[in-house]
Amino acid sequence: MAQKGVQLDQETFSCSICLDLLKDPVTTSCGHSYCMDCIKTHWDEEEDQKKIHSCPQCRQTFTPRPVLVKNTMLAVLVEELKKTGLQAAPADHCYAGPEDVACDVCTGRKLKAVKSCLVCLVSYCEKHLQPHYESPSFEKHKLVDPSKKLQENICSRHDEVMKMFCRTDQQCICYLCSVDEHKGHDTVSAAAERTERQRELELSRLKIQQRIQDREKDVKELQQEVEAINRSADKTVEDSEKMFTELIRLMEKRRSDVKQQIRSQQKTEVSRVKELQEKLQQEITELKRKDAELKQLSHTEDHNQFLHNYPSLSQLSESTDSSSIMIRPLRYFEDVTAAVSELRDKLQDVLTEKWTNISLTMTEEDVLLSQPEPKTRVEFLRYSQEITLDPNTANTHLLLSEGNRRATRMSPQQSYSRHPDRFTKWTQVLSRESLTGRCYWEVEWRGEGVYVAVAYKNIKRAGFSLECNFGRNDKSWALRCETKSYVGWFNNIKTPVSGPQSSRVGVYLDHRAGILSFYSVSETMTLLHRVQTTFTQPLYAGLWFGWSDGDTAEFCKLK
Repeated sequence: MAQKGVQLDQETFSCSICLDLLKDPVTTSCGHSYCMDCIKTHWDEEEDQKKIHSCPQCRQTFTPRPVLVKNTMLAVLVEELKKTGLQAAPADHCYAGPEDVACDVCTGRKLKAVKSCLVCLVSYCEKHLQPHYESPSFEKHKLVDPSKKLQENICSRHDEVMKMFCRTDQQCICYLCSVDEHKGHDTVSAAAERTERQRELELSRLKIQQRIQDREKDVKELQQEVEAINRSADKTVEDSEKMFTELIRLMEKRRSDVKQQIRSQQKTEVSRVKELQEKLQQEITELKRKDAELKQLSHTEDHNQFLHNYPSLSQLSESTDSSSIMIRPLRYFEDVTAAVSELRDKLQDVLTEKWTNISLTMTEEDVLLSQPEPKTRVEFLRYSQEITLDPNTANTHLLLSEGNRRATRMSPQQSYSRHPDRFTKWTQVLSRESLTGRCYWEVEWRGEGVYVAVAYKNIKRAGFSLECNFGRNDKSWALRCETKSYVGWFNNIKTPVSGPQSSRVGVYLDHRAGILSFYSVSETMTLLHRVQTTFTQPLYAGLWFGWSDGDTAEFCKLK
């Protein structure tokens, strides 16, 4: 009873957030106490999500945010507890869960077993195991890793420990079995059979190790092939860059030559035309002078004078040959244009033919890269991706629908089995499908707010650290959707986003181009937030819910 009372005191002076003894204890107006750093961190996270502050135990809300003051009396009591050598109550992870082996000696809430005894057929926690280490009576007892199958060592027929092995029936038996239904069979002690099987096991291990060495050699050779491929590709790129540069330089040279020839011909032709133009202008001037003289002669009244001057004035100078001034409109450089056009067509034919050969190894995704980014919802739907949620990743406060398309935030915990992929603290869930190439999906959400996210598979899952939280690390990107605002998150940096409010968000991913875009989807699509980066791993769609029960998000079926 004294021990139970001490444990009650330990729990009383433990922080319900970190499960350790209180450090710099503070007490809220509702009467609950926490470590100062723990409650500050909790309220900072609440500010990011809902701009309210509440007690993690009773959920009482505080407005405005309370000013925290150290509880001096509580701090003194905690220090006294430490001086007495008491420790905080065992953390939750020390207690046995459904998948753990529980200590058979513990009463009340049982601790995890650290060893099982094959002689006692009992599993012990660290404390109750001590007699096996300290008392000579237990020297010959065999301790093994915790096992739920200890009762399998007891013969169901005779209720005796099975220390024999029947080689005839290939099963463990007790001593009474060997003189009863297994009489006359080839029986040995379990230890002897274990020794024989151990030898076989070692031979199997040798074969496996040899195969491992062979496979490692194969892997090394494949790695050398990868390096050879990379070297060859790098050399080919370098050589092709040089050759294309030479081709471009040659084309530039030819372009310059053609331009120079055209300008030279232009100068020659213009000079010729201007020379004829001057000659004709002189002829016009001479003809005008001659016309004026003849006009004056026509008005002469003296007949003799008229006849005397007429022969000299009536003679005209030789006219310019009209054939030398023939106009050839728009035809001066047609030959050059035709020649360049013919060259262009030939180059196009050659490049098309050769490029077809170069492109034979291109994948379909490479071809898609040349296509423009979608603009309309119809174009986005060409890349629609079927998304379902992975139950093994869902936090226990998330209820998944049948078909695993919808998740709902619930206070009661769901009875999910333990799984290393499960988010233990953050109310998050990831998709079952990995996302590469070009993908598009839509999320319909309801409630106070939901985070629509993508993340790498190797994002951490256990604990409250930001390494596990969508948008708060370099392994995930998120868009917080609330009734009146949007906020983009990456690496714990938030980006305010403006745009029309909608209960449906579209997400477009071009993995190879490093593009991630979020859209408000209603009658039209409006870009809310766009990320340009380099994705190094396949991505998974994700959802993150705050503290409000009933918040729901569903991956839509797209036609």
